[in-house]
Amino acid sequence: MARRIVRTGLQLGLLVTAVFFIVFFLDSRYRVLPQSIHSHLPLHHEGLIITDITIKSCSKLNPLSKCKLDPEIWHRIEKDVFIKNRWSEAYVHVQRKREEELGENDKVVIDVKIGKLDPAIGEKSQANERWESRPAGIWLKRSSKRHASDSKRTVTAVDILFGADAAEPRPGWEMVKPGALLVSNSGDEWEPHLSIRRGSPAKIEKPVPRINKDGKFKILQLSDLHLSTGVGKCRDPEPNSGHCEADPRTLEFVAKLLDNEKPDFVVLSGDQVNGDTAPDGQTALFKIAALLSEHKTPYAAIFGNHDDEGSLSRAAQISLYESLPYSLATAGPNSIAGIGNYYVEVLAHGNNKHSALTLWFLDTHSYSPDEKHFTGYDWLKDDQIKWFNDEATRLKDLHKNYAKIHLDMAFLHIPLPEYGIRGQKVVGNWKEGITAPKFNSHFKDALVKQGIRTVSAGHDHVNDYCALSVTEREEPELWMCYAGGAGFGGYGGYNGYVRRARVWEVDAEQARIVTWKRVESGEVDKRIDEQIVVDGGRVVEGGS
Repeated sequence: MARRIVRTGLQLGLLVTAVFFIVFFLDSRYRVLPQSIHSHLPLHHEGLIITDITIKSCSKLNPLSKCKLDPEIWHRIEKDVFIKNRWSEAYVHVQRKREEELGENDKVVIDVKIGKLDPAIGEKSQANERWESRPAGIWLKRSSKRHASDSKRTVTAVDILFGADAAEPRPGWEMVKPGALLVSNSGDEWEPHLSIRRGSPAKIEKPVPRINKDGKFKILQLSDLHLSTGVGKCRDPEPNSGHCEADPRTLEFVAKLLDNEKPDFVVLSGDQVNGDTAPDGQTALFKIAALLSEHKTPYAAIFGNHDDEGSLSRAAQISLYESLPYSLATAGPNSIAGIGNYYVEVLAHGNNKHSALTLWFLDTHSYSPDEKHFTGYDWLKDDQIKWFNDEATRLKDLHKNYAKIHLDMAFLHIPLPEYGIRGQKVVGNWKEGITAPKFNSHFKDALVKQGIRTVSAGHDHVNDYCALSVTEREEPELWMCYAGGAGFGGYGGYNGYVRRARVWEVDAEQARIVTWKRVESGEVDKRIDEQIVVDGGRVVEGGS
């Protein structure tokens, strides 16, 4: 009898393990990210209500000085408000309770302000609501009335962003006014700001990209924004008018592009975050996300080699992207190398459910894993290429139902080795040596095999050309393009290089793709190097 019980227990255990294996490993189309990557973010559990906020500072030189309050009472937001101060650190703490746990004597935070003076001066408040002072100029208005967690007044989450230009793209969130926390920081460029969310987490409705009524679809490709925590410092600005703040100038350029070109979609093709000047990567990433949300423009993003050199890993950043409005970026399958291997389908006009255009995004990683044999940068791995081939083949069967010619485009950060082949037809500027991987995993061949017409990269800031790859019979097979660097936080030397971005216009009716560039200064109203790269679904040599 005992043996039978043991055997039954073992069988049950194997069955549970098998079910777990099937659910977790076999369904790998989309990556499920570990909970640990969210530890830097505020908790957004439904029903949690903030009942108090304070800040605790301590000395790094005194081992007895602690910057953590009783964890049974307080939750610490894991962002040092001093960022890189050698001597001190400080952390914001919040008390929170579930709505059903609130007692008669509990107070709920319904408003937060920052300042030296009591906000109650000259303000009419209800008897049960008064402003209470906390360290660092924090003022809380708390109410003893019962407030539901979905109330528009109730504060349910708190976060910290840095710098005078910090922006908040998350629905339901707002920056606390009128200014930064009143703490002695290591520099004004990293001044800490509180951001709060009221009510329940907003439900994010993801947009569905679709060809316009005129049959066209416009894509703005922005590469190498190199955004910082704080305004950042300009590198090689052109024109150089003296004082230059990198991020405000970069975002002003992007805003003009959005207003003038009115793209249907934006591709962020890597190095959105300038890792070594972004001690809080979330703040840097949020700047471009807020601008795109403000313009109600759907976008996708891939990572460059600098994005995860700051405070956030790629896994943490993709988690942020996935939570933001208008973002269609996803982690991609967890069974292959990299984070951010995915595609976006652009549907035909109207209520048509067929895809007219597929946009492919692949993670080109960062630095070579084998410096001894292949110095420089990493390359696309075999499992990524297999995934791409398998998915592209699968989608072809679905795209056969589309009445017109279906088109495909691909976007990378680090260029392919074939970008550097001399003798190809080139349209645009080749001002610096390409920094492609030294090892060639032949992803270009996979692109051609699957009928991808164009691939476009970033990484080399002052290269903005398109190079035409041809077959052995000298027939056009693939255009390999650069976006050009758009951000003033990254290098831009080489004989007065003006920041720029690439525009793609797809005409689904004609199965045509046209591309051109826009510059930040000088000939801002002119389309630079406009060329037809695909016509009738075929790669063409290009003409204006």
